[in-house]
Amino acid sequence: MTISYNWLKEYIDIPESAEEIGKVLTSTGLEVEKVEEHETVKGGLRGLVIGTVVTCAKHPNADKLSVTTVDVGGDRVLPIVCGAPNVAAGQRVVVAVPGATVYPTKGEPFTIKNAKIRGEQSEGMICAEDEIGLGESHAGIMVLDTTVANGTPAAQYFNIQSDYILEIGLTPNRADAASHIGVVRDIRASKNRDIKYPSVEAFKVDNQQLPIVVEVENKEACPRYSGITVSGITVKESPEWLKNRLLSIGLTPINNIVDITNFICHELGQPMHAFDADQITGKKVIVKTLPAGSKFTTLDNKERTLLATDLMICNAEEGMCIAGVFGGTKSGITEATKNIFLESAYFSADYVRKTSLHHQLKTDASFRFERGTDPNITVYALKRAALLVKEIAGGQISSDIVDIYPAKIENRTIEVKDKNVNRLIGKVIPREEIFAILERLDIKIIDKKDDQFTVSVPPYRVDVLQEADITEEILRIYGFNNIELADTASTDYLAEFPVKSIDKFKRSIGELLTGNGFYEIWTNSLTNQAYQQKHKLTFKGEPVEILNKLSEEQGIMRQTLLFTGLEVCAYNINRKQKDLKLYEFGKIYYKDGGQYKEEERLAFYLTGNVETENWRHKTQSVTYYDLAQQVQQVLIKCGVTNLKQETINDQLLEYGAKLSRGNEEIGKLGKVKPVLLKDFGVKQEIFYAELNTSLLFQSANPKLVIKEVVKFPEVRRDLSLVLDKQVNFSEISNVVHTTEKRLIKNIIAFDVYEGENIPQGKKAYALGFTLLDETKTLTDDEIDKTMNRLMKAFEEKLGAVIRK
Repeated sequence: MTISYNWLKEYIDIPESAEEIGKVLTSTGLEVEKVEEHETVKGGLRGLVIGTVVTCAKHPNADKLSVTTVDVGGDRVLPIVCGAPNVAAGQRVVVAVPGATVYPTKGEPFTIKNAKIRGEQSEGMICAEDEIGLGESHAGIMVLDTTVANGTPAAQYFNIQSDYILEIGLTPNRADAASHIGVVRDIRASKNRDIKYPSVEAFKVDNQQLPIVVEVENKEACPRYSGITVSGITVKESPEWLKNRLLSIGLTPINNIVDITNFICHELGQPMHAFDADQITGKKVIVKTLPAGSKFTTLDNKERTLLATDLMICNAEEGMCIAGVFGGTKSGITEATKNIFLESAYFSADYVRKTSLHHQLKTDASFRFERGTDPNITVYALKRAALLVKEIAGGQISSDIVDIYPAKIENRTIEVKDKNVNRLIGKVIPREEIFAILERLDIKIIDKKDDQFTVSVPPYRVDVLQEADITEEILRIYGFNNIELADTASTDYLAEFPVKSIDKFKRSIGELLTGNGFYEIWTNSLTNQAYQQKHKLTFKGEPVEILNKLSEEQGIMRQTLLFTGLEVCAYNINRKQKDLKLYEFGKIYYKDGGQYKEEERLAFYLTGNVETENWRHKTQSVTYYDLAQQVQQVLIKCGVTNLKQETINDQLLEYGAKLSRGNEEIGKLGKVKPVLLKDFGVKQEIFYAELNTSLLFQSANPKLVIKEVVKFPEVRRDLSLVLDKQVNFSEISNVVHTTEKRLIKNIIAFDVYEGENIPQGKKAYALGFTLLDETKTLTDDEIDKTMNRLMKAFEEKLGAVIRK
């Protein structure tokens, strides 16, 4: 929620800075996330002044330039070269003096400097409105009709105001603070200052020329409805002060009537709506629901299908507005509007929330109504708006206030025991101080006893429902920081360590894979025994056969996730979806020594192209290394390190690797054998990985490790090796980390080459090493010694030839 610092100061004395008020509000529970300066014009027109063109002559060396002298109120007139066709002596103009930075409507800001233009000295710039961000016109310089003194700051002349904007992370329970007055109430409670509420004493009805009949059929959805008419208005642009108020909080001014309703919404927290009274058929407003399926076109020109629970503001024939959410096209305010009907109502939060969610309409009005507004402010807001309309748009109030409020929403009464307040706060606060805090929060003390008291809570405090809420109100204003720690402080723990959740773990891994372009699948735990019988495949333990099987295709519990996953791949490939990145969390089942067992697994499937064919990149088929990269990311997220990687001869894989840590097998990955793919009718390569989810979960560390950013620079060194073809990267990595554990922070292979100029049975690795000492800057001597040790280790342990 966005709040204007200057706007707040209209209602309460604030000698503190915006940053200090931000801290005050945060301490009361209205967390101020950001305080930033706001200017109605970028740069605030600093360095720009009002001046008078004293002389103007044609530039001797340029046909389209003029040489002028301008009085800007200083000791001397400034010579300025001007390119505007309309510049002339005697004009009052806006001048940017040297050193000023101007912010054009379009383009980048620039600073004015003394310069020579075609041989003539120029010490400033006479400005057009688009050059300083005041408009779009570039037809010529701005010529002012004014008698202000030369040298008057342009910001003062144009009433450019500097403001500070407070971004408040409003929690859903604090609907009462969704306005400037709502925020001011917390400042009052914290600082014990009086609020200057806008006066409506001048309100009076001018005539009865435009009565509107109001009927509320659904009183559950609309407990209170207030309205009034104003006739003879002029719809036009709002005055500067009103536009500045709206612009400061990020709203775009529309016209004076709509701007007033938006102003009231953000001033008092009471959403309002203005109808063109001449478009209200039958001069009747009916608050009701329409039959389900009714069509209604909203202000965004979208036709919407209504629910039976959508509360509507209707005229005698049709709907005009979705109550509390969005207006319709037929009754909105236009430049031709002369008479208006102002609505100020209290709508049920449940009804508005359901309607807003269904139609996906989130507005300033629905934001407040669905959280809960003040039912007792509707008439006050109506008077405030009507007076502003008369002031800004003219006209006369042409009806009495219609106020349908059949069942008044009373204050809540809550009994509070002193001992419970003291226990929850952890400190005994004097009763009189407690009562003063509550009174400043509009919570009245209606009964006092020796050990308890009774309070009356206004309806706008929708979050204060019980004794504990009253205690919270006392504490947030008294100040959490004012509760001292006891001499014998102690802490209770529900558990020594947080309980790790397998479901949260899976969700975090799933989010990682989904973010990398994978889709999750969920396949049947029953599979076809023929898959493994045909190829004489054996797995851990014995297969679990279903006694009452429905079919042979689902005759046993799966012992690997591969076959059910291949069924999914085949189904998609046969339907022209050939680029697949899939993962599945599932279980495998087997029987061991008469005991039925199950184990968690995570499976990956990659096939097709790395990315969809497009004009920027050539199509490239996925490879084993694409799969290995995804597996590595999962292992890193799980905190699984120091893995041993071995080439394996697997019954399911044409080639691949086994990943293990000590005696535990973490999983395997590789290319699925074509003979198995043939059973599924798949003619493209599929890469498969299967990891032990339980072991990954055990390794996962929920702790967040935070380290200070290293102050010393990293160093990159590259090395080229010729190795036997069977040597893999994991062996190279092991040699590196056993040779140098401290300084080598990372190693990458940025090129692998086999072919011409490389002996048969060999391949060349181009390696990049990142070296870093976290305590000091590395010297060339240290770097050279480290690289020499690595080269010697490669030669001795891997039989490498160093390419130079």
